[in-house]
Amino acid sequence: MTPPADRRQHDREILALAVPAFGSLVAEPLFLMADSAIVGHLGTAQLAGVGVASAALATAAGVFVFLAYATTAAVARRIGAGDRRAAIQQGLDGIWLALLLSLGVVALALLLAPAVVAALGASPTAAPYAVTYLRISALGLPAMLMVMAATGVLRGLQDTRTPLLVAIGGFTANLGLNLCLVYGAGLGVAGSAWGTVLAQTGMAAAYLVVVVRGARREHASLRPDLPGIRACARAGGPLMVRTLSLRAVLMIATAVAARLGDDEIAAHQVAMTLWSFLAFALDAIAIAGQAIVGRYLGAGDVPGTKAAARRMVEWGVGSGVVLGLLLVVARPLYVPLFTPDPAVQQQLSHVLLLVALTQPVAGLVFVLDGVLMGAGDGTYLAWAMLGTLVAFVPAALAVPALGLGLPGLWWAMNLFMLVRGAFLYGRERTGRWLVTGAVRV
Repeated sequence: MTPPADRRQHDREILALAVPAFGSLVAEPLFLMADSAIVGHLGTAQLAGVGVASAALATAAGVFVFLAYATTAAVARRIGAGDRRAAIQQGLDGIWLALLLSLGVVALALLLAPAVVAALGASPTAAPYAVTYLRISALGLPAMLMVMAATGVLRGLQDTRTPLLVAIGGFTANLGLNLCLVYGAGLGVAGSAWGTVLAQTGMAAAYLVVVVRGARREHASLRPDLPGIRACARAGGPLMVRTLSLRAVLMIATAVAARLGDDEIAAHQVAMTLWSFLAFALDAIAIAGQAIVGRYLGAGDVPGTKAAARRMVEWGVGSGVVLGLLLVVARPLYVPLFTPDPAVQQQLSHVLLLVALTQPVAGLVFVLDGVLMGAGDGTYLAWAMLGTLVAFVPAALAVPALGLGLPGLWWAMNLFMLVRGAFLYGRERTGRWLVTGAVRV
């Protein structure tokens, strides 16, 4: 049993990192929510197109989320060991890796946009909008990946306030630009994509200013270090497998929804956007977990690591209960904001009940995911997500065959969360993830 004084200390640490992290984490889903709300009033086909393109774009960027997560854990371990210069140097290697990776991703996205949209099952009416949105938004991928890596540096340094300020500025700019370009300039779906690209580029520039200043204070080199970049890539490999498996789940869900019809994919897009928003909200505690667990293990404090992990799980499950209740109670207020189409609204209202049902499980899942990432336990996370994917695929593919509709798809999503939770909870109980030192070996 953790003494009350220790619980209060952990609460202060968790809240100091998690509250600002919440604001920065929800920036990306807020971008998509704003895009969905603005584009939704252009028409159902436009919203469906943006839904398909957003899923592809999120996958293209999301597979590289290890740039944030692995960097946070590695930098936090160095901070726990008392070596700030090495911590920032490792973060700079992650930023250089982000820039190099993004160049190839942009080229592929521009070339393969029509094929990707077709593979995701977009209807003939929605496909042109999806291709337009995807190709323009792809130009913002270098900024998106650099933001991930730079955010990881600051989180590892136990600073989540700066990412919050950058996120507030980015969301405000995105909303204003989208309104001006979509309606003021009459650019429609293209205007929404350009607004988001410009906002993301501004965020990347702000992060680089902060990180470069910190590097100069610690006399860290700004030049690309190939051994350091390769080390970052190796550390991120298992997390990329984990993220690819997760994205495969989300992409399969989008493809199944697209084949159910335009009303279904439009409702699924909004539901998935809200699901992502809640996931990122719960991930705020997970981000605290990455930074705190990495720092404790870097300092060799195993008891402190265990106590902090337990407390964060309590916070995660409790937050999931509250968010699930809010999602249900507030439906009449926010559902009409996304679409005026009654058929889409009806589909959405039913699905959101299923989303709310598993929010407590989501709180457990996201927090333990963050704890194990902070410990550098990427290999287990990769295998666990592959196992979860194997459980999800047959359930999702059975939905259209059995005529279960969009609610059936979201029951499959709930199965995905339950299986994932079982894998993570089992690992946490073993204690094998508790490896100390400035570098995990």
